[in-house]
Amino acid sequence: MPDLLRIDAATMTRLLTPAATADVLADVLRSGFDPETAPARTAVPVPAGELLLMPAAFGSHAGVKIAGVAPGNPALGLPRITGSYLLLDGAHLQPLALLDGAALTELRTPAVSALAVRHLTPDDRPLRLVLFGTGPQAYGHLEAVLAAREVAEAVVVGRNPVGARALAGYARSLDVSARAGAPDDVAEADLVVCCTTAREPLFDGTLVAPGATVIAVGSHEPTARETDTALVTRAEVYVEARSAALREAGDLLVPMGEGAVGEDPVAGTLADLVNGRAPGGRPRFFKSVGMAWEDLAVASALYRAAREA
Repeated sequence: MPDLLRIDAATMTRLLTPAATADVLADVLRSGFDPETAPARTAVPVPAGELLLMPAAFGSHAGVKIAGVAPGNPALGLPRITGSYLLLDGAHLQPLALLDGAALTELRTPAVSALAVRHLTPDDRPLRLVLFGTGPQAYGHLEAVLAAREVAEAVVVGRNPVGARALAGYARSLDVSARAGAPDDVAEADLVVCCTTAREPLFDGTLVAPGATVIAVGSHEPTARETDTALVTRAEVYVEARSAALREAGDLLVPMGEGAVGEDPVAGTLADLVNGRAPGGRPRFFKSVGMAWEDLAVASALYRAAREA
């Protein structure tokens, strides 16, 4: 077996920009691929947290991500998300490349959100952004949103005031007016992005303006959520795939369990948006749980770019 090509975090950053990564995902959806057919994520509890197994196969490649979620790691100065991605050729399943799994997640998750931002937010004026979270995903989402839209102001809301001020400072280094804020700032937002480890709602969903968009990416557990029932009952809901969302998205499953919404509160999918569906006038809510096809699409693009380089 030939030596595996190894692609680390620094190489990923050099090979694919946030905008180019969103383009990769859009191209897969426009090609006719149906995310509803993607294999389900397998989650295994372990003493340190959780092991996730995410396989996928389409096009000329197959692959699998093995990710670790270790909630106790940040207190020790270690990353909460760990793991590796093994890319295989699709014809014979021969290993081709080994990628940093955590870095891949940090690249593809904001790219999924950026793709939703392209289709759910106006492009005729700068947006007021409220960003919940201060970890790697928050930084990645700030950059991804800036690659998709002009931002008039970024307000960072975090449990750790020092972290919130640091991310606001980073936004200012990117020439964006930014400050630390509070949950009620969502009332003035055009775009709210939630990328936290919260298990309970972060803000009052009745405050979200009728024309605003909310994106939540922090949880893939049926009992955890970043948004409340009030938002889900008001909003036009979009997801990556109905099957995955109705299996894993606590933001939807909790309101469904309460009887506040029907058995399928989903108005459409990311593929619908990419292929031309126009959102309505209510608040728009995109709930992402992260799917294996996204990892494979981005890993394949990184591999091709690395080979060309």
